Amino acid sequence: MLPLKVFSLCFLAVLLLSLAASIAQATRHSGAASQEGWWSARRDSAGIAPDPRTHASLAIVQVYAAPTYGWKGAVAVHPWIIFKRAGETQYNRYEVISWGSGDKVRRNTNIPDGYWYGAKPRLLVDHRGPAAEAMIPQIEAAIKSYPWPQTYHAWPGPNSNTFLAHIGRHVPALKLDLPANALGKDYRPLWRPIGLPPSGRGLQVSVLGVAGMTLGAEEGVELNILGLSMGVDFTPLRLRLPFIGGLGHDNLQHNNP
Repeated sequence: MLPLKVFSLCFLAVLLLSLAASIAQATRHSGAASQEGWWSARRDSAGIAPDPRTHASLAIVQVYAAPTYGWKGAVAVHPWIIFKRAGETQYNRYEVISWGSGDKVRRNTNIPDGYWYGAKPRLLVDHRGPAAEAMIPQIEAAIKSYPWPQTYHAWPGPNSNTFLAHIGRHVPALKLDLPANALGKDYRPLWRPIGLPPSGRGLQVSVLGVAGMTLGAEEGVELNILGLSMGVDFTPLRLRLPFIGGLGHDNLQHNNP
């Protein structure tokens, strides 16, 4: 019983410290966007995606994530994927959005690298050239095969992170590494609790995204309790923590406007 108590106390301590750090970070960057409301929050280009016209001859695939709007931004992120083939001068952007009736999978609803209601996106994946060209048909097939196109649950899923995780599992060449605070990335149906992690390389055991464990090429070792993930990533070395994403390289809660 003692090891269980020690583990529980350590988990609770990490949980509270991560939450406090995330709330502090979100409070510092809430600013005018939260005062004016979501309808006036910044949604213009963050200037990250390569100009598709200048790079018309180049195939490009990118994945972004940004803190969600409002108080949820202190605990979770919203991801999306953009891509274009060689010869094309416009990106296609795909994501899952909760509001609205019908299909939750949306195409080109927002600017490819736009601020997400005031939050600056972070680039998670960047592939260019022949490698990007080769994976685009696989990405399109994964989008079409997404099992929950008309369902959205903020917790434990399926949601926008479940959607990107589905693509990552079907396109291992993406080398997708969703952060620990991508709530819903570990959602799996009850009849399929064992399978690939979001990176598409490794092993994941997860019961509805509420409890489980991940051993992944990009994720490292990650434990999921009540949908909250924590662990250690080795590529690069960093702690994976709930609410803030992690400590180390490319923490998604950094560099907000």
